[in-house]
Amino acid sequence: MDYEFKDCSDAGSEYCPCHLADSGECILCSQLSGKVFCDCINWKGVCIYNEYTLNANKANKMRESCQCKIIKKELLEDNLVLFTFKVPHKLAGELVYPGSFIFLRNPKTVEYYDTPISIMEADSELNTLKVAIEKRGIKSKTLFKMEEGENISIKAPYWNGILGLKNVYNAKQGTVVVVCRGIGIAPSIPAIKKLHSNGNRIIVILDRNPFNSEFGEEYLKDYGAELYKCSTLNQGSLSEEFKKLLTNILSTESINLIHCDGPDILIYELLNFIDGGIKFSCCNNAKMCCGEGICGTCSTRYKKHVVKRLCKMQVEPKYIFKGRRLI
Repeated sequence: MDYEFKDCSDAGSEYCPCHLADSGECILCSQLSGKVFCDCINWKGVCIYNEYTLNANKANKMRESCQCKIIKKELLEDNLVLFTFKVPHKLAGELVYPGSFIFLRNPKTVEYYDTPISIMEADSELNTLKVAIEKRGIKSKTLFKMEEGENISIKAPYWNGILGLKNVYNAKQGTVVVVCRGIGIAPSIPAIKKLHSNGNRIIVILDRNPFNSEFGEEYLKDYGAELYKCSTLNQGSLSEEFKKLLTNILSTESINLIHCDGPDILIYELLNFIDGGIKFSCCNNAKMCCGEGICGTCSTRYKKHVVKRLCKMQVEPKYIFKGRRLI
């Protein structure tokens, strides 16, 4: 049976119920999404409707920004930088999970400059966060100008940076293939760390394009990953080199998960190549602005007037492209 699993990354947290409940568009609660009966999509151990009524029929508090000090800046290439921040202990502990991300902003700019950035490493003992940033547009350019010792604005925590997240947690004592391209090596690190702690043998296929530096590879050594380097894409399709390598791995190994951190075109082509025979997870490439499902920037529209707010909604990767409206 082809059943589409849906979840909400905020459900059961201190940020639930959120403003989607106020507008009658809660992702999980049927009664807070226009129905008159209880029919929860995915029970999380907490009744969202009851929490909403106990809170005087209003949403819980939203995430707030805090000022954190930049303790290290590493300019690896002209368009690639690593930042390490000193953060409150609670925040560091909330961001140790795969799929965690934050919104960063130069305090000298307005809130429109909030930039979603995946966590590369969260250390709850040292209370630090490390992120990798690629210089692409106006927002990232303002972050590149910041220096060690300055304060940066961080709005967090957010957790929906990986789609198919339950597959990462459920993969245990097996062999996993992780495919990374470019800046995608950064969000792959927490996923690889979790997969390693679950007793998995990890095979990493790495495409550094468009970078030349070997950032992130020290983590792969720490987690005992077998590393293969090759180009993954060629003119919008999977390269022959990559297909040959992956086919050889799949034919000789019993793979319990393929995880992909890269652009949508790589995820789409890879899903078609494996044709649903293996559990799959990937980075969430939804365009984000507020992270709360309010602004609509992350909203993706599908057949039958279905709208998925991908900043919060947790789904299997194959449903990101299935039935998607392009106009």
